[in-house]
Amino acid sequence: MKPPAFLYACPRSLEEALDLAAAHGDEAKLLAGGQSLVAMMNLRLAEPKVLIDLNRVAELGFVRRENGSLQVGAMTRHRPMEVSPTVREAEPLLSRVAREIGHLAIRNRGTIGGSLAHADPAAEWPLVAVTLDARLTLRSTVGVRSLRAREFFQGPLTTRAAPTEILTAVTFPVAPTASRFAFHELCRRPGDFAIVAVACRVTLDAAGAARAATLGVGGAHGTPLHVPEVERILAGSRGEEAAIREAGDAAARAAEPGGDVHGSADYRRRMVAVLTRRALRHAFGHPQVPS
Repeated sequence: MKPPAFLYACPRSLEEALDLAAAHGDEAKLLAGGQSLVAMMNLRLAEPKVLIDLNRVAELGFVRRENGSLQVGAMTRHRPMEVSPTVREAEPLLSRVAREIGHLAIRNRGTIGGSLAHADPAAEWPLVAVTLDARLTLRSTVGVRSLRAREFFQGPLTTRAAPTEILTAVTFPVAPTASRFAFHELCRRPGDFAIVAVACRVTLDAAGAARAATLGVGGAHGTPLHVPEVERILAGSRGEEAAIREAGDAAARAAEPGGDVHGSADYRRRMVAVLTRRALRHAFGHPQVPS
C-alpha cells in the first residue's frame, strides 16, 4: 500500500522546522529516520496532511560530553550511538542497547529522537531513557522545556509533547564510577521488537555492596516502566540470590502487560521476573542459575 497524498517540507534549520510545526500543528508529522512512520503511512495508520522532514537539520545531530552528562541530538542515528567512543566511555549501557536495535540498515537510518517521540513501549531507547532517568529537551516557537523521560511517556505511541513541539536533544547522566550494567531482551528473531526487555545499572561502594540501583522494563507495560522498588531491595546487597529473586518478583508485580500473538500477559509477566534476575546477576558479576 501507499500513503494518501500529503504536502512535503524539508527545512534546513531548526528555526524553519519550528515555524512549520507551529503553522501546521496536529495536521503535521515530523520525519526523522522514518523507520516506523513511513510504514504506518503506507498502512494508512498515520495520515498526516503535512510531512516535515528533519533530515537536513544538521544542528540536531550531535554527541557531546560536558558537565557530567552526555548530550545527544535528536537526529543522532542509532549506529553512532553503537560505535562512538564518547558514548561508550560516558555510558556503556547506551552502546550495548544500540546493538540490539533492528538490523544494521535500520541502525544506519533510524534516530534516537524518532524512537523516543514514537514511544513504542517495546522499543529500546524509551526503555533506556526511563531506566537512566534521562531528560528530554522540547522546543517550540514559544520556548524550551525539559522533561524527565519518566514523565514523557503517557501510553503506547503517546507522549507529553505538544503538536507544535520538536524533541531536540536527550541528556543522559554519565555513568558513576564503580557501576555495572546489563541489558537482556527476549525476541523471536534478532532484530525483532522485544517481547520483554530489561535494562539495569548497579553502583557499588568500596566494599562491593550496592549503594544505588535502577531497573527498567520494556514490552510488558503501556509505557517503559521504571521499578523504584528494586533500588530499595538491593540497597546494601552484594547480589545475594534472595535479593535478586525478590527484585524479579517486584518487577513482575509492577508490570501490567497485555497479551498478543507473541505472548500472553501471564507469559510476559513471568519473563519480566526471569529477565530481571538474569540482568541483575550479570550486573553483579554472578553466574547465571535457573530463574
